[in-house]
Amino acid sequence: MASGIFAVLDDIAALMDDVAVASKIATKKTAGILGDDLAVNAEKATGFLSSREIPVLWAITKGSFVNKLIIVPIVLLLNVFLPVATKIALIIGGFYLAYEGIEKIIHYFTHREKKGEEVIDENTEDNHEAEKTKIRSAIVTDFILSVEIVIIALSTVLEAPLATQILTVSVVAILATIGVYGIVALIVRMDDAGYKLIKRSGEKGFFNALGSFLVKALPVVIKALGIIGTIALILVSGGIFVHQIDYFHHLLPGLPSIVKEIAFGLIAGLLTFFLVSGGKKVLSAVRN
Repeated sequence: MASGIFAVLDDIAALMDDVAVASKIATKKTAGILGDDLAVNAEKATGFLSSREIPVLWAITKGSFVNKLIIVPIVLLLNVFLPVATKIALIIGGFYLAYEGIEKIIHYFTHREKKGEEVIDENTEDNHEAEKTKIRSAIVTDFILSVEIVIIALSTVLEAPLATQILTVSVVAILATIGVYGIVALIVRMDDAGYKLIKRSGEKGFFNALGSFLVKALPVVIKALGIIGTIALILVSGGIFVHQIDYFHHLLPGLPSIVKEIAFGLIAGLLTFFLVSGGKKVLSAVRN
């Protein structure tokens, strides 16, 4: 009987070891999307009163956990009963990510600076409604990115036993939520931490300099995350096309992988952007 218990414990230890290795690989593969998730949600969790930043972030975090609870079992079931559906969903998600990346790039180059009175008008909007709108937007974006994270994580363990698949995907989903929103919480409180350091230091010495640095660094960090997130969107989407579509995978074998991924991401994004823009114009014309 004792030997049977030890055998079970040995099996559990072996399973946990497999899950740990698979989770490490899956986390690396999803790093690009996690970077975009981080950039998007850091931006959405800022712009509120200091007292509302953490409540808003907590609401988004709870929504993210609910997203994972919905997505993980559905993706696992589809992989068992209709495996091709996960590949199709991954490719569709790749087009969405490419579209979002290109939209950000085009918006950056065509964005018109707002005049003072426009900013004042925006600030008269009901703060509670604006907060709810931002939370909803963040949760929807998180849902789409979570689908990609879960499917990519699952793609690393397709040949593994079902138990390893379930545990690996679950671990990655939990780590993604805790990691992303934990870092976002630290980012959005940078300026508050800096302000407290300045006050406690009497505006003198090392801690005053550190506090000033944190306060000034926040907008730079948010902007940098936006740029990194946009690049990640293009790379992740291009990577999906290159690795999931055999024709693209074997096309131009001498070209470095990163160049192919950026190229396919940009092409897919531009095509999707013009199709969506054209569709919107046609619908607008029909309605009018």
